[in-house]
Amino acid sequence: MKFLDEAKVYIRSGDGGAGSVSFRREKFIEFGGPDGGDGGRGGDVWVEAVNGLNTLIDFRFQQHFKAKTGTHGMGRNRTGANGEDVTLKVPVGTQIFEEDNETLIVDMTVEGQRFRLGKGGNGGFGNAHFKTSTNQAPNWANPGLEGEEKTVWLRLKLIADAGLVGLPNAGKSTFLASVTRARPKIANYPFTTLHPNLGVATIDEREFILADIPGLIEGAHEGVGIGDRFLGHVERTRVLLHLVSAQEENVGKAYKTVKHELEAYGGGLEDKPEIVALSQIDVLDEASLKKKTQELKKASGKAPLLLSAVTGKGMTEALRTLRDIIVAENGDVELREKSDKHRKRDQEDKEGDE
Repeated sequence: MKFLDEAKVYIRSGDGGAGSVSFRREKFIEFGGPDGGDGGRGGDVWVEAVNGLNTLIDFRFQQHFKAKTGTHGMGRNRTGANGEDVTLKVPVGTQIFEEDNETLIVDMTVEGQRFRLGKGGNGGFGNAHFKTSTNQAPNWANPGLEGEEKTVWLRLKLIADAGLVGLPNAGKSTFLASVTRARPKIANYPFTTLHPNLGVATIDEREFILADIPGLIEGAHEGVGIGDRFLGHVERTRVLLHLVSAQEENVGKAYKTVKHELEAYGGGLEDKPEIVALSQIDVLDEASLKKKTQELKKASGKAPLLLSAVTGKGMTEALRTLRDIIVAENGDVELREKSDKHRKRDQEDKEGDE
């Protein structure tokens, strides 16, 4: 299924039904009087966040959504039926913007969340409504009120706990495929990943969602390469795992390039907790590994994790580090205690081996 994270749609709520002008005329009924019913209310336009969707591709094939008009009132004081509502079903994490694509209407962050984008028009009053002691045969009724219409933008920002960032071919997709059941495309050329991928990682009974986005290159915030359009998908994450490939000639420069693009994008990414990791270390000998580790530590100001998806080295440690930060950010006491218990057990096993 093709990935689409932005769509423009037109919505229109239903008009209210018109009131009826009717008079009761029956044989042997001397005083009939007005009996025109009210019109029904027009349908609303709703948006609902549902589970099982991770793209807005459905809105490429349908961009117009119109609720039904209320049924007109009828004689014998019969009120018209209300018009049917129409519901736009979107993935969790979808933001709805006004036509200017800047004014936020609603952020759909919870499964089952519903929001009314357009209110249906009220039905008009029938002539029976206007009967008074001084006007017992009104011969007019109200038309229904018009519904609302507008054009809105849907913008998807995936809900994930941790995000993977780095240059193209930094090993992000390989990392995702190694620790989750996701199967992103993996190949030895730049920009293998053309759209974000999600996967669920499990470590010590704790599950969290990982998001892998296309690689960033210098000038991405100005549209170079794929640009920074997919960075919105890691805005909601608790922590970023910044992968730097050991195959880079200058790992310090590679780190700073991506870091600069994150800062230029903004959106709070520059302030998120960051774990730095040197990936694909299985291609280096001991001397080269030590040298590049020191270079990356100097550039980032923190000791990097050493990872190899091929041999599995450092993968468990990386997942536990991600988990600990997610747990701390969520303020989850129970999971933090569970994490501490596993960490204590690992330490005891390590001491026992020694």
